[in-house]
Amino acid sequence: MAFNRVILVGNLVADPELKTTPNGISVIRFRIAVNRRFTRAGEQPQTDFFDITAWRQTAEFVARFFTKGRPILISGTLQNRNWTDNNNVKHYSVEIVADEVTFVDRKTEGMNGQPSMPSAPTYSTPTADSGFEDLSADDELPF
Repeated sequence: MAFNRVILVGNLVADPELKTTPNGISVIRFRIAVNRRFTRAGEQPQTDFFDITAWRQTAEFVARFFTKGRPILISGTLQNRNWTDNNNVKHYSVEIVADEVTFVDRKTEGMNGQPSMPSAPTYSTPTADSGFEDLSADDELPF
């Protein structure tokens, strides 16, 4: 049994551009920036960039509702591509083929009464009064 599923939340790096194949199928390729979850003390947060491809209605949805900087949730599969260019140089890439794309934040009413999109939701980490006890040394662990 094989399992290939990727779920990412990030921000579009540039405005996506919808294209059509010679057979009339909509396709869109874009890149998203995803902040790494953890950062070592004293270091700058790091960001990873992922190439995304979407087809047909999913591509049209992205083109219609998403622009540079907007948060986006992608669910899809990893796909490898290998090719040799005209100079006989081999290339290898990994991309995510989006099966599902959705908004990260909910619609709210803007100042002009029109629906607008607020900034991405804030995720919080547990605080000192979250019910967890701080232990100063390993010998205090109960196991």
